[in-house]
Amino acid sequence: MHHHVEDLIYLFNSCFLDSHSTQLARGGDEPLYVPKDATHPYHTIWFARGFFSSALHEISHWLIAGDKRRQLMDYGYWYVPDGRSQNQQKQFEQVEIKPQALEWILSSACGYQFVLSVDNLNGDPGDISTFKQAIADQAQVYCRDGLPQRAQYFRQSLCQFYSTQAELDPITFLTLT
Repeated sequence: MHHHVEDLIYLFNSCFLDSHSTQLARGGDEPLYVPKDATHPYHTIWFARGFFSSALHEISHWLIAGDKRRQLMDYGYWYVPDGRSQNQQKQFEQVEIKPQALEWILSSACGYQFVLSVDNLNGDPGDISTFKQAIADQAQVYCRDGLPQRAQYFRQSLCQFYSTQAELDPITFLTLT
């Protein structure tokens, strides 16, 4: 199976450009969410370097963000780049649990291998076993309680496009390796 970012861009924009004035676009070195304003006619999710996994990750942030957060640059989140201290890393992990659990589910819908991101290449991420378990636990919550509405809609589009299982199977998300 081939995984092209152009397909994700097409699918996302087909689902949300008209209904939510939001587009997915290939970006540069760092991802960024820019809300629409007088100079930007659409909310834009810029994903890094044309990477398929970066696109899925940034889409996941958008799918989780509420109305107020979607009006803020980068959803109003703080971000400390690579080289974070262990305390900063733990704070990073707390805001990444839901997006990475959803990214895992979307990756599965694409038939694409999910890879956990600690996003701290120049720092010491410490023991990530708790982070991994929290992501697996959150994926189970999504399987049990259902995905947010926009996430479910997009996941169904991915399943249809990639001819994957439309039923959300909790067994798939028991353990993150």
